[in-house]
Amino acid sequence: MNAAKAKKRSKFLSLLLRHRPELLDLKLEDGGWTDTQALIEKINNYKKGDILTFQELEYIVSTNDKQRFAFNTDKTKIRANQGHSTNVEMNYISTTPPPVLYHGTATKNIDSILKNGILKGNRQYVHLSADTETAEKVGARHGKPFIFKIETFKMQQAGVKFYQAENGVWLTDYVSSEFLKK
Repeated sequence: MNAAKAKKRSKFLSLLLRHRPELLDLKLEDGGWTDTQALIEKINNYKKGDILTFQELEYIVSTNDKQRFAFNTDKTKIRANQGHSTNVEMNYISTTPPPVLYHGTATKNIDSILKNGILKGNRQYVHLSADTETAEKVGARHGKPFIFKIETFKMQQAGVKFYQAENGVWLTDYVSSEFLKK
């Protein structure tokens, strides 16, 4: 499978497993899991003539640069690791983050974030990065990037919970502007 086709399929998987499972009548269980074989069959019925094989799905999961997807141990179930806007219980366990995390955004959002904090928007959680490189890439997707430093130690002292997805993305419900540093 060439890189362009893998990227296109990865985006379609994100749409289905993170945002619109109803598009193919997929059922997401707790943890965001769905049956792998049913997913393949529904995609193949939807995209007639553009068949997805299990091997191609394995390739997409294993080579996705953001590690957006995961199989269960016997690969009978698949899910998106984080980033859901659909209502699914991911069963994340609260954990202690590093003392500082980062949030990448576009410069056009700075004033709003300083006023309102970092909101989760249509997703279940605010996404934070453990390193500035990742935060910069995230911010660059929407314009000239800007990185906020998040004082997670202070947030935890204030009772805020943090979770970490399988792919290393840090998650929380909201980041108040009082915990932000430029």
